[in-house]
Amino acid sequence: MTPARDRWGRIYAVVRRVPRGRVATYGQVAHLAGLPGHARQVGYALHALGSEADVPWQRVINAKGEVSPRSDPGMDSIQRQLLEAEGVEFDRHGRVDLARHQWRPRGGGAGAGARTRRGGTR
Repeated sequence: MTPARDRWGRIYAVVRRVPRGRVATYGQVAHLAGLPGHARQVGYALHALGSEADVPWQRVINAKGEVSPRSDPGMDSIQRQLLEAEGVEFDRHGRVDLARHQWRPRGGGAGAGARTRRGGTR
């Protein structure tokens, strides 16, 4: 397995653990995958998924609690619809309350609820 595929495999394994009705941030997933500081790698890995993938990509959002804009038109709307169908609520500004909906792995897990240097959650 190439180093990139190994990293992406670890990212996909973390995302598969995010339960229905919960979200994780790109930075949180990177940290839990052993790639702290590599949130963009999570985005690249999720973008590379095929339509038949068994990875719940929709459960990964940005540190502001927002669905990140996509290069593919309409995908951000699809992500929001999928999350709403799972019971994730958005406020009038299009944000998810991370205090309420963010996944916190049992035992706290590395990166779960961790803070960034700027003080926000990952």
